[in-house]
Amino acid sequence: MSILNSINTLNSLKSNLYNKDFLLTWEKSKDDLISILQIATILKQMREENISPRVFDSGLAVSIFRDNSTRTRFSYASAANLLGLTVQDMDETKSQIAHGETVRETANMISFLTDFIGIRDDMYLGEGNKYMREVAEALDDGFENNVLPTRPGIVNLQCDMDHPTQSMADLLHLQKQFGSLESLRGKKIVMSWAYSPSYGKPMSVPQGIIALMTRFGMEVELAYPKGYDLIPEIVDIAKNNAIESGGSFNISHDMGKAMNNADIVYPKSWAPISIMKQRTELLKDGDTKGLELLEKEALLNNAKFKDWEYDVDKMNQTKNGKALYMHCLPADISSVSCQEGEVSADVFEEFRLQTYHEAGYKPYIIAAMMFANKFKNPGKVLSEIFDKSVPRIKY
Repeated sequence: MSILNSINTLNSLKSNLYNKDFLLTWEKSKDDLISILQIATILKQMREENISPRVFDSGLAVSIFRDNSTRTRFSYASAANLLGLTVQDMDETKSQIAHGETVRETANMISFLTDFIGIRDDMYLGEGNKYMREVAEALDDGFENNVLPTRPGIVNLQCDMDHPTQSMADLLHLQKQFGSLESLRGKKIVMSWAYSPSYGKPMSVPQGIIALMTRFGMEVELAYPKGYDLIPEIVDIAKNNAIESGGSFNISHDMGKAMNNADIVYPKSWAPISIMKQRTELLKDGDTKGLELLEKEALLNNAKFKDWEYDVDKMNQTKNGKALYMHCLPADISSVSCQEGEVSADVFEEFRLQTYHEAGYKPYIIAAMMFANKFKNPGKVLSEIFDKSVPRIKY
C-alpha cells in the first residue's frame, strides 16, 4: 500500500488519542489501536523512502527505566529521534529521589521542556501501572497550574499489567505476516508458558498478548502449568474481548496439546502471580535473604516443568508443522543462552530473523503513540510531511 493510501485509511478511522497517555491497550478503542498500527506503518514507509518525519525542532523525551532493557530502551530512543526529540534517561540513583523527593515533584522538575515520558516499571506487582498514573496526575496538576507550558504524554514501556509497545509491535508483525488484520480472524495463537532458569519474569507480556489478540477475532489459547496463573482481572478482559470479537479464548495446562493446529506460537516464561506477590513484598522490605529463599523455591518449582520447551516435536504439532514462532526477546535458548530453556536451538534458529523483524516494529509503534498524542489530526500532518518530502539523508 502506498503512503497516500495508508494516510487515507488512517483518515477513515475515528480515534481518540490526542493528548491521551498510552498506558493499557484495553483502555483504547479498536479504532485507536488500528490508528497506531497505521501511523507506525506510514512512519516506517517514510523512512524506507528517505522522507524525514521530524515534527519537533527541539524538546525532550525522558525515559525512566526501573528495570533492565535493551530493545525497548533503544526503541524509545529511536522513536524519539525519528520525530526530532532528544532523549534524556533519568537515572533515579543519581536524582534527588534518594533524598526524599516526591513523585509529584520529580514529575514536574523533569518536564519543563519535555514532550514525552516513557516509563518501564514492571518489577512490583500492583505498583508499576499505579506509579505511571501517579506521574500522570502530577503532570496534570503542573499543567493546570501553569507550572508546565505543555503536558507531556506518557508511554507505558512495560508495567506489571501490560507491555503495550510490545504487544502492539507483535500485532503489527502479524498484520504484515498474514496480510491484514481481518485475515487474523480465526487464526489460532498459543500464548504458552515455557521453562526458564530464571524465576522472576514479568506477567505483562502474556497478559498483553491475550488482552490484545482477543480484540481481533483470533482463537487465543493460554497454556501454562497449574499454579502459573496470571492476574485474574486481565484474564477476564481477554474472555470478554473474545466474546465481543467473535473469537475464542481457552486456558489449558498441556503445552503439547495446546500446539495442535496452531497458526502462531508464543512460548514465553513468566512468574506466577503468587510468586510475584511474595516478591513484591520482599522487594519493598529490602529482604535480601527472603528474596534468595523465594528464588530457590521458585526455581525448584520451575524445574518440574523442563519439558515445557518449544522444540521440533511440538512445532510439528502446529499447522503444517510451521506455525509462526514469536518472542519478545531475549529468548532462553537451550544449549545457547542457557543449558535448558524456553525454545530449542534449532527451532529458534529457524525463526530467528523473523523475531528480529518482529522487534523492528517497536520503534515505529512508540513513535506512532507519540505522534497520535501530539497531533489532533495525524493524517493531515503526515500528508503535509509527504507533500514536502524532506529527505532524511541528503545526498
